[in-house]
Amino acid sequence: MIQNPLFGLFITIFAYCIGISINKKFKRTIYNPLAIAIILIIIFLKVFNISYEDYSRGGDIITLFLGPATAALALSVYRQRRLLKKHFLAIFVGTGVGSLTSVGSIAIMGKLLNIDAPTLSSLLPKSVTTPIAIAISASIGGIPAVTVAAVIITGLLGSLFAPLLIKIFNIKHPVAQGVGIGACSHALGTSKAIELGEDIGAMSGISIAFSGLFTVIFALAFY
Repeated sequence: MIQNPLFGLFITIFAYCIGISINKKFKRTIYNPLAIAIILIIIFLKVFNISYEDYSRGGDIITLFLGPATAALALSVYRQRRLLKKHFLAIFVGTGVGSLTSVGSIAIMGKLLNIDAPTLSSLLPKSVTTPIAIAISASIGGIPAVTVAAVIITGLLGSLFAPLLIKIFNIKHPVAQGVGIGACSHALGTSKAIELGEDIGAMSGISIAFSGLFTVIFALAFY
């Protein structure tokens, strides 16, 4: 049963459903469904001494959907084309600067801390959505597993601290708020942006796609 691909698939979906239930019950950003699911799966595999290879037979099925999920970002941009036309310059410049800051800061700190090349390549795309980050990491010699961990941590921190940072820096315009959140904390941050306001969430969703494009360019440049 363990070696059946459906086993890993079922465990993943079941753990995520538990995460959603906990999130709905407590209604706190810290109780992120994805983070909860990861913790539950790790505990389950450890307790029952199940190898990652056996689990990943089903987990790889979910990985197949990363490509379509990336392409679906175009649909999000299309649906918000009215806002995109109206605020194109702000979105373009904001996501460009945000992506450059994200990739550039990692590259500089990596050099200062003498981080090895594979690890550094894995961290460069940390601020974009998982499918794009994995593709970038793989193309420049990174470690996809490290990239996924960095993306999740970045997204969680963004969703936790975005409201506080918006208040500290007195950012009032919804476009600025949405672009800032989407450019630095991708889908996890966008889920929080939606809670802050419809327009903020829309701008954050648009920014995910633009940030992915810019990060591809900057990551290859710094690499």
